[in-house]
Amino acid sequence: MSSVIQLRGIEKSYYMASQAIPVLKGIDLDIQRNEYVALMGPSGSGKSTLMNILGCLDSPTGGTYNLNGHDVSQMTDDELAGIRNIEIGFVFQQFNLLPRLSAAENVALPLVYAGIPKKERLERAMLALEKVGLADRSHHKSNELSGGQIQRVAIARALVNNPSILLADEPTGNLDSKTSVEVMELFGKIHAGGNTVILVTHEEDIAQYAHRVVRLRDGNIETDTLNKVHK
Repeated sequence: MSSVIQLRGIEKSYYMASQAIPVLKGIDLDIQRNEYVALMGPSGSGKSTLMNILGCLDSPTGGTYNLNGHDVSQMTDDELAGIRNIEIGFVFQQFNLLPRLSAAENVALPLVYAGIPKKERLERAMLALEKVGLADRSHHKSNELSGGQIQRVAIARALVNNPSILLADEPTGNLDSKTSVEVMELFGKIHAGGNTVILVTHEEDIAQYAHRVVRLRDGNIETDTLNKVHK
């Protein structure tokens, strides 16, 4: 298997009044292509900071990050944005859909930024909606959809660029337990289809869907274990 993500000695500090506050303290992590990994840790453990670095939303202050053969640790913000649009699909807890657009138009948005022609955008958006079982809701706006359907639209939007990595931040945080199970089953299907899935969660039952659980504490990896009995 080949590593899609390779972190070596990743450090991140924030500065308050010229004093450095270390958040990540030398993270080494390899994630293979088509792995399904949950990142866990209490508040203040560094998991959100690590997710932002993995997602190319932030840069480390030390160490190297190799993403699919690219050293992204030294990239400018513009270069990071370019890599992010190609390599990573994001699913957020807040969904972040635009209410005036239809489901298909929301899903097609990343393709607008990528400069894809309109006809191809809508074709690819429909394919992504089919993957999440929502092709029949493509013309509906978000106020006409349930919470679970909205999250499915957000997942379709994350998949529309055919990213190598799907990065989900607390993807069931705003959903009831039944809908959470449906969404997690969908992630399982996406993983089975060949995507690398990285899930950030503080919920043990959600982490059990992943095949590997990496736990952070105080800016370090505390444990990195395989889930023998994942859901």
